[in-house]
Amino acid sequence: MSAFCVVLVRPRDPNNIGACARAMGNFGLADLRVVDPYPPVWREAVSAVGVSDILSQAQKYDTLDQALADVHFSLAATALKNREIKQEIIPLPRLNERLAQNPAGRTALVFGNEKNGLSNADIERCAAVLNIPTAAKQPSINLAQAVILTCYELSRRPDFAALRSPGKAPQAPTDAQKEIFIAAADGLFEKSGFKTDFSPAQRKNLLRHMLARQGLSREQLFFLKKWAEKLAEKLP
Repeated sequence: MSAFCVVLVRPRDPNNIGACARAMGNFGLADLRVVDPYPPVWREAVSAVGVSDILSQAQKYDTLDQALADVHFSLAATALKNREIKQEIIPLPRLNERLAQNPAGRTALVFGNEKNGLSNADIERCAAVLNIPTAAKQPSINLAQAVILTCYELSRRPDFAALRSPGKAPQAPTDAQKEIFIAAADGLFEKSGFKTDFSPAQRKNLLRHMLARQGLSREQLFFLKKWAEKLAEKLP
């Protein structure tokens, strides 16, 4: 699987640079490259919460050629409106599928500035075009938003390790465990005088139907069983 770098070409707002760095940190990217950033001090980005290391280690280049010198595959992120694209166009939802076809190496994700995006020369310098599908009414996307969408898509690659992943689904109770609860609950009904107009068999069938609808876990059912037993102990 490729390593990735994010290349920002002539970014104007330090806060946007910081937001891009934070998006990278959220999804496991760390190689930030900045081409010809606008003054003043572009490293002073208050929105780079928790990723000061990415910002402090970001490399500054005078030209896009320099930023891509060690890159094996580069993608120019751009809207397609009013663009005559000659390269391969890769929609964002197909990014990982397309990257899986490449040999191992470094992939650059190249983004233009907030005002004008990438120039035609910048786009032609890249091997392919990355397009984030949007509604026709609003074809362009804010720089930081474009970066976070792209980083999120990359996080769906097989080797991405999330900080925390969903735990295992709770175990469903067996039929025998359900019957243990039903017996405890029926004993409570009997001692409390609740639903005594039903026969024991009718009460148990009612409980079985209720359990089938609720989809309780084994732990939840055990809790209810203990609750029923404790209440029954307190009744004369």
